[in-house]
Amino acid sequence: MNKRSTIQRALTLETVKKLQRHVTADEVYDTIVKKYPNISRGTVYRNLNVLSELGEIRKIEIPSEAVRYDYLCHEHYHVICIKCGQIFDVEMEFIPDLEVRIKDTHGFEFTGHDIIFKGICLECNLQG
Repeated sequence: MNKRSTIQRALTLETVKKLQRHVTADEVYDTIVKKYPNISRGTVYRNLNVLSELGEIRKIEIPSEAVRYDYLCHEHYHVICIKCGQIFDVEMEFIPDLEVRIKDTHGFEFTGHDIIFKGICLECNLQG
């Protein structure tokens, strides 16, 4: 994909990397608009999608949750806190051949996988 680089795209990428967490599009926009009030929400959203298509950030889609964007592009797993909704990286080896190991009875051709664990984060556990 040959996409023309723009100042807005560079700013969006810089913001995702600077925040260093699994951010929503709204969080990225809210951060950028403080310093650049003329940028539109649509511009930020479009650039997040382009950046994920280019492989410069990872798009994390979680059912019933807002899409998140990860500054770490390598294959890895995540855990979501069922109380506060924060997403964290899981420190474990990625299983690249998992699709080969599973038996499919529905005729799927597997193209990849995302595994998201659920639990309660340390901060929420301490709050009781």
